[in-house]
Amino acid sequence: MPATRLKVFISSVQKEFAQVRRDLKAFLLGDAVLRRFIAEVFLFDELPAGDRRADQVYLDEVHRADIYLGIFGYDYGYEDEQGISPTEHEFNHATRHKKTRLIYVWGSDDSKRNPKMQKLVTRTSSELVRRRVNDYSALTSEVYASLVQILDKMGALRIPPFDTTACHGAALKDLSRKRIDWFLDRARRERGFPLKENTDTKALLTHLNLLDDNKPTNAAVLLFAAKPQHFHRPAETKCVHCHGTQYRRPFASQQIYGGDLFEQADLARDFVLAKLNRSVGTRTASATAPATYELPPDAVGEAIVNAIAHRDYHSNASVEVRLFTDRLEVWNPGTLPGTITPESLRSDHPSVPNNPLIAEPLYLARYIEKAGSGTQAMIELCREAGLPEPDFEERHGSMVVTLWRDWLTDEVLAGFHLNTRQKTGIACLREEGRITSGRYQDLTGGSRQTAARDLEDLVKKGLLDRQGERRGTYYVLAKGMTQICPI
Repeated sequence: MPATRLKVFISSVQKEFAQVRRDLKAFLLGDAVLRRFIAEVFLFDELPAGDRRADQVYLDEVHRADIYLGIFGYDYGYEDEQGISPTEHEFNHATRHKKTRLIYVWGSDDSKRNPKMQKLVTRTSSELVRRRVNDYSALTSEVYASLVQILDKMGALRIPPFDTTACHGAALKDLSRKRIDWFLDRARRERGFPLKENTDTKALLTHLNLLDDNKPTNAAVLLFAAKPQHFHRPAETKCVHCHGTQYRRPFASQQIYGGDLFEQADLARDFVLAKLNRSVGTRTASATAPATYELPPDAVGEAIVNAIAHRDYHSNASVEVRLFTDRLEVWNPGTLPGTITPESLRSDHPSVPNNPLIAEPLYLARYIEKAGSGTQAMIELCREAGLPEPDFEERHGSMVVTLWRDWLTDEVLAGFHLNTRQKTGIACLREEGRITSGRYQDLTGGSRQTAARDLEDLVKKGLLDRQGERRGTYYVLAKGMTQICPI
């Protein structure tokens, strides 16, 4: 293979893995390390129409590729006159031409697999090492580990990725068996993790690709060591509660949390929830009265654990959680992968984790959910709570997620002396997230001129923001109270 700029051919039944194929390509071309060495990722489904035979096209592309990456699922796919699918033809061609082959078997129930696909899976086991995966998160982790190993053997990696590299000075004895037992139990309950509860430490780390030359990697130490900060001092989470809307001393309170990444995520979440306003319901459904927080706890947890999972661990900065009177900011050292923008986080997007071997155990323990869904979950949770949508931005070399608190309390609103129509409009905004002049008229029964006057007054007072232009104009609740001054 060439020393740099590799071409990867992704082979699978197209219909069965349509989205997985697209997301995997985005990951390979977006990862901070892999994108330096991968020049092209070929997907047959993206090929433009032409007058060449389809079978000849994909075999030519296999021949041009440096790495054949096969995802073998439950379906076998379309069969030609010989009864052979394109996936098997591609695998055979890669074998004949001595391409580097990476095979990932999707799913664990072989009884449900098409007999011909099962035969192909069995055949590959006698020819090369293959790995089983049950979801996209596991696939990403396995592909990442395989490609890093290939690049390392080629001598292409002067500095291997942080999460795959052996932790200097660390040994298996530095890992906490108590924490590993906790992880095995939780992963089995939450995700059906296949390893038994009494699996020894080395076997678990091998399964999770967390060993480098039989030494625990940096990822293994951060996840399971008794004292991770002994090896990585900046790998901690700093939580600050500010008095107002500015990041200024003296702080109302401050904590710096060390320990493993699971502990940091739990402690930082608890720090925030303990300082938020909450209302307590009645004990009608259970012996415990339900509590409703002003920020959705799951959105708070998602923002924190995403920062911990995807931060740049080469940075000397820590994850920072800053709670203000009008918002929560979570600062993650590092920037987004090349294929992702802050705006794209608001819609469906592929998962391109900065530290795949850290993200996978967090996923298995259900600290993070399925690939690429965390930011959308935060948006939906805030909408359901009647709050403004979160902000996602890159600021001063960090990725910052902002969750906006419900600062428009009855006490604050009372200071603005709003009329009945304006109170009705704000109540609607809490439910629907935005309002137009027409919708305001329907709600209040006022004229167009009255609606325009009321809405403009709310904008001047800093309670609403105007967005869009002309007929597309609409209003949303203002996100902060920095410039608010009741009249």
